[in-house]
Amino acid sequence: MLEYTYENEALKKGYKLVCGVDEAGRGPLMGPVCAAAVILPFGLVIEGLNDSKKLSEKKREALFDIITQNAVAYGIGFASVEEIDEINILNAAMLAMNRAIEKLTPKADYAIIDGNCKRSIKIPCETLVGGDAKCPSVAAASILAKVSRDRLCYELDKQYPQYGFAKHKGYGTKDHIAALFEYGPCECHRKTFLKFLNKND
Repeated sequence: MLEYTYENEALKKGYKLVCGVDEAGRGPLMGPVCAAAVILPFGLVIEGLNDSKKLSEKKREALFDIITQNAVAYGIGFASVEEIDEINILNAAMLAMNRAIEKLTPKADYAIIDGNCKRSIKIPCETLVGGDAKCPSVAAASILAKVSRDRLCYELDKQYPQYGFAKHKGYGTKDHIAALFEYGPCECHRKTFLKFLNKND
């Protein structure tokens, strides 16, 4: 069971509303990057809460509903394919995180950010490498971000069935690469991630 150790440290410093923040979708070749911010009631035990990558899709979907029903507040933010291509994926991930934080009502006064980068985050914060496996609010954020992005991939799969987005969620699998060479990219592909397509020009 994940303990509220990191949230508790922030509360001891005088912060009142501590959110966990994580993103999903830095690596795929298509689609926006998605981030979530979550403020959990301090001490709330959510059975099975963990890093979204360690959970089955069915479990993530079930936890998504539990988290959204029980959170003090949650926000989900995206940065578009165009923004990723314009400002790079790291800056776009930070942009999505800020958008998620800004959607929180009530507002968080402190954030625990998964990973090792907190540049441009607009409220007081700390980073926590592997936070989605150590910190309940970050784990909750990882689940909301992952499920939200996966749901978007299912929608995009209906529009562009030839690429198999529902199966690989945009990652550079063998099937996805083969489809790119056969059909070329669509408007939801990240142009800056597809430079390998031009190697034979």
